[in-house]
Amino acid sequence: MKKNALLLFAILLLPLAVSAQNPYHNEDGKKIDKEQLETKDYLPEVHGTIRSKYEYQTGMGAGRFEVRNARVSLTGNVLPIVAYKAEIDLSDEGQIKMLDAYARLFLIKDFTISAGQMRVPFTIDAHRSPHQQYFANRSFIAKQVGNVRDVGVTLGYTFGTEVPVTLEGGLYNGSGLTDQKKWHKEVNYSTKAQFRFAKKLNLVLSAQGIQPQDVKINSYDVGLFYESGRLHIEGEYLYKTYADNAYDDVHSVNSFINYDLPLRKVFNKMSFLVRYDMMTSQSDGKATDAETGALITTDYKRHRVTGGLTFSFGKAFQTDLRLNVEKYFYAKNSIAKESEQDKVVLELMVRF
Repeated sequence: MKKNALLLFAILLLPLAVSAQNPYHNEDGKKIDKEQLETKDYLPEVHGTIRSKYEYQTGMGAGRFEVRNARVSLTGNVLPIVAYKAEIDLSDEGQIKMLDAYARLFLIKDFTISAGQMRVPFTIDAHRSPHQQYFANRSFIAKQVGNVRDVGVTLGYTFGTEVPVTLEGGLYNGSGLTDQKKWHKEVNYSTKAQFRFAKKLNLVLSAQGIQPQDVKINSYDVGLFYESGRLHIEGEYLYKTYADNAYDDVHSVNSFINYDLPLRKVFNKMSFLVRYDMMTSQSDGKATDAETGALITTDYKRHRVTGGLTFSFGKAFQTDLRLNVEKYFYAKNSIAKESEQDKVVLELMVRF
């Protein structure tokens, strides 16, 4: 594990040897007025996302209102090469959570170092912010199988002109956001590479190693999405393994199509969406049997089909009204959680 971690950092630091340049000069080589930039950069930007929704579960014949997210973030620069972000969710399903708290350095062109608390670079859908999601409820990959936010350091590098490539990778505690004082003999890692072909086709490859308790868990993800005009098509596959066969391998798929129809009155556009996602049974690596100590199932195998309509008042992902219908399919021995059953969802999302 330690060798893999050192190899990861060595690969990501290679650009330092070939791309170094003075950060206080622009692409034309002209000197930048550093003091003037600092004065401008000291002004922070405030952003936020509010998602209010109503869900009706057809099986129970019951409904509920919920503020799914009430996020507020503060971003800015203290120097031309030093940035920061702090984000808190005042209502993550009714709970207050500190999400992002990191500083970012731009030491050379196209190379970044981020240190602090952040979402680790892994998968396509799990890395989307709430306002960037296409559906009211996240995919199984984004919510159960591949959702990780942790404390550590992330390196990023972007290069290429004909085919832009973005590489990200980092090392993290692995104990989540609330147990940061715990000492670790092993570190978690996460890597991600994105290739953008012809500005329409995107290929994303990522890998991750975590150890929530005693069992090491390795995950591998490949995703592809295509954008052309009004059309967005996306597919993603995640494969998860547990060390020493502590639990069965996990497979998860997320795929969807989005088509935009421009409108002239009230709404800027209407989007038609269809999604299919699935996951086999998994363990989060923490829950164990009280007698045997073996890992137990925390999420059971299921398939889901979602149909949706999204009405956008302005630009995409700015103010959206989402209507989704979800249909679940469980295996015979699976146990369905109350929130993971057939439902109709109406959501209003506002991004500011």
